[in-house]
Amino acid sequence: MAHMGDLKGRTILVTGGAKRIGREICRRLHAEGARVLIHYGGSAAAAEQTAAECGDAPLFQANLERTSDIFALFCDIEARIGRLDALVNNAARFTRVDPLEVTETDWDFIHSVNLKACFFCAQQAALLMRRQNPGGAGRIVNISSMGAFLAWPEHVHYCASKAGVIALTRGLAKAWAPAITVNSVAPGVIPFEEAGDPQIVQMARNTPAGQPGTGADIAEAVVYFLTCTQFVTGQTLQVDGGLGLR
Repeated sequence: MAHMGDLKGRTILVTGGAKRIGREICRRLHAEGARVLIHYGGSAAAAEQTAAECGDAPLFQANLERTSDIFALFCDIEARIGRLDALVNNAARFTRVDPLEVTETDWDFIHSVNLKACFFCAQQAALLMRRQNPGGAGRIVNISSMGAFLAWPEHVHYCASKAGVIALTRGLAKAWAPAITVNSVAPGVIPFEEAGDPQIVQMARNTPAGQPGTGADIAEAVVYFLTCTQFVTGQTLQVDGGLGLR
């Protein structure tokens, strides 16, 4: 299958789908006719609201810090849904800590979800795709960050995790080609409740686009990777309003 084409009837899991960028991705995929599966960690009320906006999409709770929860999540999907066409690895954490003050707990808080869980969700999704899909075909889209490319002094631990996501994307694309494509979207400044933060406002103002991005901008890029030719794999699309330009 060179193109997945449209998303009608495709079963797509979005991790961290309850809020923010994840919610916008879920809403867009539902609008495209996909069957959205929404994973959430602790945001049960927000997840229920997002599910209601996505045609009462099925919800799956898991603490992605624990690989046992990840394995159980995909067993549950196989038992309840039976198949998976695509995974959007969106769940992530973001903290601001001076690198001289980062503790092991700070490091693990970020990396356990942003990098470790990203890998094990991709692994379990690929295994499920191989078991259930014709030719073992599937799509994986990892949400990374412009922090993987830029030097953010108070977010070094976060930036390292997101650079790791891009390395995973490239390696897994090669490992699982041609049946499963693996690509990444790197958002720039996409504020939600923190839109008024002076640092965010200044960063957005300094972006060539002159404004921050939206969750819908990221969802658009995700849809591209879910529908484009299978000849596109191992790529990272920077959706950043030009933030990374020098």
